[in-house]
Order: sequence, then structure tokens, then C-alpha cells
Amino acid sequence: MKINYLVIEGNIGSGKTTLVNKIADDFGARTLLEGFANNPFLPKFYEDQEKFAFPLEMSFLADRYNQLKRNIREFELFSSFLVSDYYFTKSLIFAQTTLSQDEYLLYERFFNIIYEKLPKPDLYVYLHADVEKLMRNINDRGRAYEQNIAAEYLEKIQRGYFHFFKQQNDFPILVVDTNQIDFVKNEADYRKLCSIIFENDYLRGINRVLPD
Repeated sequence: MKINYLVIEGNIGSGKTTLVNKIADDFGARTLLEGFANNPFLPKFYEDQEKFAFPLEMSFLADRYNQLKRNIREFELFSSFLVSDYYFTKSLIFAQTTLSQDEYLLYERFFNIIYEKLPKPDLYVYLHADVEKLMRNINDRGRAYEQNIAAEYLEKIQRGYFHFFKQQNDFPILVVDTNQIDFVKNEADYRKLCSIIFENDYLRGINRVLPD
């Protein structure tokens, strides 16, 4: 399977953006990274989820669509390799977790209108890690607004992803258990993960660009 559009996702703290940047550097790929840092609702959401969930999810929905629309065109996907740390379906997964039923039904209507217009990834990789490991990673990276994230919230997000995987058939999904590997600090673990993702298509490239 030739991969032109690769998505790397995972729960908060799974290392998805780090992996995307490493793959992009090694293979000369274009990156599409989620721009969440300047979202004014995110710190407020972690302080009061009930009050700010809907404006947060709507703002992410608009931001993700605009970013994908600007950066992804059908013809580009056939001529270059693009790797992203999110896909548009992330909006629905998080909304299922954070919104009330009435809010979610309204949100889903907007989502469905937009989703059909977007290109689908050739492969969607989900980096699975236990909540304990996610909490350690979140603490280590030290973002102030993330320090109040509860383990229960991460568990809900995790269940949301796996519920989504069981229902969708628009693109292939690869779930990788990362609990016993460290692809950030351990080069051998990173190489093994790349070989799992790319199988034979880019294995030669891995051998060329990564040291023995």
C-alpha cells in the first residue's frame, strides 16, 4: 500500500506530534500539525468543562476544517507525502466525550456536512498508551493548562476513540500499543515503529536515512 496521506493520532500525551515531526524529517514529508496553542477556550475548558465545552469544540471544528481546506488538495495527495498529527474525525470523538446530548446532536449535524468534503487518509495510526503513561507524559512536558487534566477524562477520550474505530470503515486503521516502547528516546523503538507503519513501502527509505 502506497502511503501519500498518513495520520498519526492518539490520546493527549501519546507523543503523536513528536512522531509526526520525526517521520517528516526522515522522509522529507510535509507536515500538517494541529494549531491548538492559541485557542482561547482551551485553558478555560480545563477549568470549567461544562461551561466551555461547546464553544471549545465548535472552535476546533472550524479551525480543523479551515486548516485542512488550506493545506490538503486532492491533487497534492498524489504527488507528495503528507503526515498529520490529527484527522477531522477527532472533532467528533472529543465532542462525544465533552458535550451534552443536545449539544452533541447539533454539533454532529455541522460535522457531517463538512466531513464528506474532505479527503480520507491512506492510513490512520493510533498510538495507544495506558492512562498512567499519558499522565506522566503530560506532567513531563509541563504545559500549565494541562496540569488539571484528570485521569477520568483521558479514559473517556480513550473509550471514544475505540468506539469510533468499531464503527467506521472509511479508511484503514492501525492501532499500535506503545506502552513498552519509547520511540522518542530509543532509536531502535522508533525504527521498529516505522517498519510497522510503512511495512515494505518505505522500509528501504528507513534503512537509508536512519543510522544503524
